[in-house]
Formats: sequence, C-alpha cells, structure tokens
Amino acid sequence: MSLIPPEVIDQIIAANDVVDVIGSYFPLKRAGPVYKAICPFHAEKTPSFSVNPRMQIFKCFGCGAAGSVIRFVMNYENLDFVSAAKKLAERAGIKIEQAEMSAEDQARYSLRRRLLALHAEAADFFHWHLMKKPSAQIARDYLKSRGVSGEVAKSWKIGFAPDEWDAMRDFADSRGFNDEELVKSGLVKLRDEENPQSDFYDRFRARVMFPICNDTGEVIAFSGRVLQADAKAAKYVNSPETMLFTKGAVLFGLNKSKRALIDAKSAIVCEGQLDLITAFEHGVQNVIAPQGTAFTEKQAHILKRFVDEVVLCFDADIAGEKAAERSLASLLAENLVVRVVEMPQGEDPDSMIRGKGPDAFRERIAAAKDFFDFQFDRLASRPDFASARGKMQAARKMAESISLIRDAVLRETEMNRVTQRLGISAQEFVRLLKAPATRPLDEPSPSETAPEPIVLDPTLRLLAVVALRDAPAREWLLAEPWDTVLQSEPNAEFLLKILGGDFRADDEASIRVFLTTLSAEEESFASGLLDDKVPPHPMHIAHDCWRELERRRVRHRIESIKARMRAPDLASEEVSEMQKEILDLQKRLLDISRPLSPPL
Repeated sequence: MSLIPPEVIDQIIAANDVVDVIGSYFPLKRAGPVYKAICPFHAEKTPSFSVNPRMQIFKCFGCGAAGSVIRFVMNYENLDFVSAAKKLAERAGIKIEQAEMSAEDQARYSLRRRLLALHAEAADFFHWHLMKKPSAQIARDYLKSRGVSGEVAKSWKIGFAPDEWDAMRDFADSRGFNDEELVKSGLVKLRDEENPQSDFYDRFRARVMFPICNDTGEVIAFSGRVLQADAKAAKYVNSPETMLFTKGAVLFGLNKSKRALIDAKSAIVCEGQLDLITAFEHGVQNVIAPQGTAFTEKQAHILKRFVDEVVLCFDADIAGEKAAERSLASLLAENLVVRVVEMPQGEDPDSMIRGKGPDAFRERIAAAKDFFDFQFDRLASRPDFASARGKMQAARKMAESISLIRDAVLRETEMNRVTQRLGISAQEFVRLLKAPATRPLDEPSPSETAPEPIVLDPTLRLLAVVALRDAPAREWLLAEPWDTVLQSEPNAEFLLKILGGDFRADDEASIRVFLTTLSAEEESFASGLLDDKVPPHPMHIAHDCWRELERRRVRHRIESIKARMRAPDLASEEVSEMQKEILDLQKRLLDISRPLSPPL
C-alpha cells in the first residue's frame, strides 16, 4: 500500500493516541470504557460514533465507518494512506524513512521530490516579486482593483512573474536546480519543442501568478494571468502537463476548501481563480474551479469523494452555457446532482460579491436551478420555441441531455417533467432518447459503485474472529491447509486475508498495523470484530468450524459426482466407480459429523 515500512507505521500509530487525535477535531464524551460523539461522516442526532482507547480504533454503529487512527485521518481529511501517515508522523515528530525501491522507482521518486521543491521555491520567488519589487506595481494595482488585499495574496501565495526571458532560469540555477529539472517542471519553454537539448526561456512573463496545489497543499503548477487588457497574448497561460500536473485531474482550491465541501455536501464551481478566491475569503468556502471550463471524468470522480451536489457558476453567456453542458456528462456519470446558478449579465462571483456582498451571492446559489430546468428555460426563451420546428429542436436537445442520466429512476423523473412541459407524449420522447452511455467490459466506470458489503456466514465469521483475536486458535488454523480449503469456499476472501496477514493475535500493536493494509470496507469490518468480545473456548470454535468446512467440501463433492452420473451413455464401469466413491464420501461425512471432545 505504501513505501512506509510496517515498523514505522507501528511507531506512528503508537505515538498518536486515537482519543487525542480524534478529540483534536471535535469533542469526545466519556461513556464507560469508550468515548462517544456525533459521527462526522453522516448526519445523525444521537451519538453512534465510538472511540475505543484500549484497542485504539474508532467505529460508527450508524454508517459503519471504522478503523485505526490513520484511517480516521484519511476519512476526515480525504487524504490517501501515505499523506495521512505523514501528517500523523509530523504530529508526533517521527521521521519517515522510505523503504528500498528499484533504481527506476528511486529515480522517479527523487525527480518528483526535486520538482516539488522547485515549484515551492518558484512560488516563493513569484510571491516575493509581487510583494517587494517596484516592477510589480502594475500587478499590485490590478489585484487591488479586484479587491485582493496583501493578506489575501499572502494566504494564496499569489505572485508576479517578472517581464524577463530568463529570470526563472537564473533563480533556479542559484538554488541548485539543473536545466533538465527546470525543463521537466514546465516553468520554462524549449525554443525547439522537437529538440530536448535546445535552449529555453521563461514560460511565464509579466503575469499575475496563481499557484495550483494538489489536495495536500503542495504546489504542482501555475496559472498566469496577463495584465494588459489589450494584450495579444492569451489571457491565461497554464503550466503544461508534467509528472506533477495533469490538467484534467486537478481542482483549483481543493486543498483549502475540502473541509467546507464535506460539511456542505455541495460544491460551487467557479470558472476562474479570482472568482474562487473572492468567494472563499468572503465566507463562501465550498468552492472549487476546474483547470478550464468543463469537467473531466477524473475531476468529477475526485469531487464525488466530497459532495453529492454540484452547483455550476459559469459566466452568463453562450460560452458559460456551453461549458455547463460540456460538464454534464462527467458529473452525471458520478451520480452527482447538478444545478446551475443564473448570474446577471456581465456579472461573475467576484464582481457580485465585491459589489453587492456575499449574501447576494449566497441567494443566487440557493436559487440555483436543476440543470434540466435551466436548460429547458433557455430553450423555451428562444424566439422559435413556439413553432413545431423549434419545439422539436428543444425536445432533441433535452433528450440528448437526459440520455446522459444513468440512474433509471432519475431518468424517468426528468423525462416525465420535460414531456409535460413540452406537451408531447412520453412515447414520442422515448424515441429521441439514446441508451445510457456504457463502457467496455474491461474499462471500469469513473464512478465505481459502492463496494459490496462484506458478508460472512456464521462459520466463516467465527473463524475470522478467532483467527484475529486468539493466538493459539490462529496458530492451529495456520497449520491446516487453509489456503487450499478456503479457495473453494464462496465469500472467503476476507478470511483468507486475515489468515494470510502478517500479525500476531496476542499483539494489539501488530493487529493495528495489519488493519492499515486493508481496504476501507475490510478495515471497518475487522474493527467491528475487534470491538466484539472474544467468544469462550476459541480453540473449540476453530475445530468445530473447520470440521463444518470439511463437511461442506464432502457434500459438494457428492453432489458433483451425482450430477456427472446423470450424463447419458455412461459405461457401467464408470457408474460403478462413481457409486463406490459416493459411498466412501458418505462414510467420510459420518466420521466428520461424530462429536469431538473439546480440545485441551
């Protein structure tokens, strides 16, 4: 799962008491041997969130979220495993040493760290120019005209790229970065794109610079805005795609807004960086901006981790309307509810908030229309809508959008609403619909459906409990041919993971490290087993359950032979052999079924 050695993970978990860590996010109340709270992961009024200091795990009995202290930080801050572990390591003052990698992986890892360091230095360089250099006065005046104070510029590390061809090159050289690193960072541009050895010059010149961060706050790219209104250059220049930055997989502002997104369960999508910054700094913080105007599948998939609804706030013009339409497919593929804000002509979130205040913007957000209502109203406002031809064009356009809905119930609901407003029959409209978008069998959907819950029958569950909780029973089971027996047992994948896990059942610390190797669903299920009491006579349970698995195998073999005997044209010798095998198996079944004395 990570390059962090297990012994370091053990150290991180041991140094971060689960009660202390979770209690730093929200209040916990003592309730006997555990602590209780309102669950942060789902809406509830009665506390069902429990923290067990002895086992060092948390569990919500309402939504099922559970696991170690690392899992809590992953869930609460929407971090990956390594980022959450590093955050807790930093909290405890633990230095993480990466495990050994191949030479190729080491080279990539080293280059990535160097590029991250270069981008961090570049952000400081641009910001220093903005705040200190006389040549950046034009940028300071521009930002002031847009309501961006020095404090806001500092918070977002907004900068200014000097109007020079080699300022970044000289700066990077002074900081010990070589030409290859500078070219691979995208901060410079080759004069001859076909020749990696050609000379290069600064990509960003005389522009206001907005650092683009990943969701952990590391600078991975930049977006530079031109200052002169009549400039022939593009209004915005962004970093090219690099090993750090993939344009369609990053959401601007996510590193700052993700907690607000989770709390609101809704994301307000702005077009530009300044729209987002102005909204965020005026208290409307559940905001993000795509790198461009339309959502990619990857961006929608990332957003689905945080919210259930997206409110598109694009410009009130044809381009903004088309951007909303282009975003629809990706957002609906993630089963996100999509609404659209209708901004006054010539206004954007930045100008509205500065001119009329954040409450006026919040009112617009609250009044945002369902996408299909928004689209229908736009179509109905066209001069030709009253004609038969205009109505048919509107019907085709609405059918095109509704065809993107994958949820059958929502699709039916929207179709009925549209046909009523169009005044046509559902049968006519259905003929215009395309089949919902499907994917090749070997290509996963961007919106992976919720994983199947782990369900174990009573026999497998008891074996999982004793294998996880009792050292002698675990040792006995591991001496049996468990991997062979369980491979043929339906739904035994989780038990196979427990028996194959590298931990000791009498060592709680090693169990907690083992939990970090599981998926979220598996960790939650295992935490539930840890939270239960150990059943009496675990060794006896192990023996009895194992005998039940043996009985299942014998019964399955008998049924398989009987099925083969029903085949036509079998030779009498074959039938005789099968009948003999069935008798032997039935005798074996009787032997297994005889009472077993409790093991000592």
